[in-house]
Amino acid sequence: MKKTLFYTGVVLVFLFILGAFLLNHTLLYDNADNANETNNANDASEIEDDFDDKEEPMDNSSIELVDEVFQCAIEGRVPGESVIAGKSNIGEIKSEWGEPLNSITAGDGVYIDYEDTNFGYTKNTVFDVRSFHNDLQEIKLEDIKQEKGNPDEERYYEDEQVDQIILVYNVSENYQLKWILPLPTDANPNPAVHHISVYTDVANIEMDAPSLVESMSLDEKIGQMIMAGIEGTTTNPETIKLIEDYKVGGVIFFSENLTSVGQSLDLVNGLKRTNASNKVPLFLSVDQEGGRVERLPGIEGLPTNQEISQRENPKLSYQIGKILGQELKAFGMNLNFAPVMDVNSNPNNPVIGDRSFSNDPSLVSKLGVQTIKGMADENVISVIKHFPGHGDTSVDSHLELPKIDKSVRELQQMELIPFTNAINEGADMVMVAHILFPQLDEEYPSSMSKPIITDVLRNELNFDGVVITDDMVMDAIDGHYHTGNAAVKSVKAGSDIILVSRGYDKIVETFEAMKQAVTVGEIGEERINESVNRIIALKQKYGLNDKEVAYQDIAELNESIKKIAN
Repeated sequence: MKKTLFYTGVVLVFLFILGAFLLNHTLLYDNADNANETNNANDASEIEDDFDDKEEPMDNSSIELVDEVFQCAIEGRVPGESVIAGKSNIGEIKSEWGEPLNSITAGDGVYIDYEDTNFGYTKNTVFDVRSFHNDLQEIKLEDIKQEKGNPDEERYYEDEQVDQIILVYNVSENYQLKWILPLPTDANPNPAVHHISVYTDVANIEMDAPSLVESMSLDEKIGQMIMAGIEGTTTNPETIKLIEDYKVGGVIFFSENLTSVGQSLDLVNGLKRTNASNKVPLFLSVDQEGGRVERLPGIEGLPTNQEISQRENPKLSYQIGKILGQELKAFGMNLNFAPVMDVNSNPNNPVIGDRSFSNDPSLVSKLGVQTIKGMADENVISVIKHFPGHGDTSVDSHLELPKIDKSVRELQQMELIPFTNAINEGADMVMVAHILFPQLDEEYPSSMSKPIITDVLRNELNFDGVVITDDMVMDAIDGHYHTGNAAVKSVKAGSDIILVSRGYDKIVETFEAMKQAVTVGEIGEERINESVNRIIALKQKYGLNDKEVAYQDIAELNESIKKIAN
């Protein structure tokens, strides 16, 4: 019995020990299994993290910066800078930024380096603005593509130091935005931006007026100061010689030069082709006032200024101005000798009459200024005439020299009012008449008078635009002076352009007389430069160029004229 109890006890102890062993083994197994599950979960989490790293979603700051870069590029600049490609002058940049850290001639021009910005320039004008700012280097390749799509072009550049991809976006008609980054690799599939470039084609670069004048010969400069009439309806040898050899800056057309729309455009385009090798485009001008002074063929007639004034409607004058601008543009021209700003104060005046708006200077001012604005909105240059006022004459200056015996004070109360108002409204060009004002200048007519052109027009009325003479072959001048001598006297008085409407020999005489005056020191070359600066600045303001003009059906334009005329 005792033995039985003993063995039973041993068995129970053994079973207890065995159960404890098995329980412990089970717990160890479960813990290991849980540890494996945890490790697997951690591995899965790491895989997900790796996946997320590859996606690299853009943060808001990257989105905003990419958008800002594109918006600035549309304006021709990079973020944080005011320098504009195609417009900013390199001299002004150096004056503000100081001397560059480095300068090198490469590609289209010269590149200068500053701390985090570089500029490429030619003809003293910036064409390439590059930014290496640290903020840009936070942007990645995929950031750009995700926000703005694929580029218009991908380029590649490699040398001993770099291997790059260049994303090119055509952000506007004038500007390209280039993102320059390291070439993506397996190790770095999504590289950060190295720098950006805002670029404009150097063909779009236009020299500023002073730089262009500095680059010109004396012959080129004197030519700019002549507005020449031509013979015939085609670009004949004399016309070609005036442009190629004498570098005339403008041409005036008359009815005998223009027989139809097609012929007129052929003539204008022929002149543009002839002038294409010159540095400065041509003024292509005409007297298209409306009423009885109209030169363009096939165009419906407009009311006279006097008829327009009877409606006392400034909006109508603005519409007339727009139509006059559209007429000139249809014929490829860019400068109109209009409007007449004379006050019709003398009912016996044989030359002004209904070409004037009124005998009321305030009404002449109001309607004339609106006509100017209408033409300007069509990108056509207007010329206000006939300074200092042709309304109180009884003689036609085409036939003889008129005389007005008035003081400056008297002129200020009548004749000068419309001119003053137009100048204050931004008139670009003033034509000076051939009239003797003995109380201002006993010897010379207004077109040759320093007291009138310089003292009154420039100094008292503060006009800094272009001054052009009335036609120097009108009998008021031609009957009393040699054309060349009169031209020299007019330039010395303050004129910028001498108008010679006919006679190849007279145009050449004008050129040679002005050149001789400079050569002997009668006129300083600085004085010539002043005029040419004004002329070129005006041509650039209106974007004149030598591009040929396409034929335009004028039927629609004529319908607009009929509506206004009625």
